[in-house]
Amino acid sequence: MITKNLEEKLKKVPPDLIPELLDYIDFLLYKRDRAASKKGMFDFTWQGGLSELSEEMNAVELQHKSLEWR
Repeated sequence: MITKNLEEKLKKVPPDLIPELLDYIDFLLYKRDRAASKKGMFDFTWQGGLSELSEEMNAVELQHKSLEWR
């Protein structure tokens, strides 16, 4: 049913609009892929969680300390 409806509408699209239609389809697919890939992205809610230590040690010292914590 959907395929038939899509075919009927595609037949009505003027040839000069085909490139625009293809671009739009590519955009929709890209948008969907991007949304799906964001689900697996890193979450930076921890950012700034050790900010209170910035007065006690610099970034390099903090990095060395983090190795001790492992």
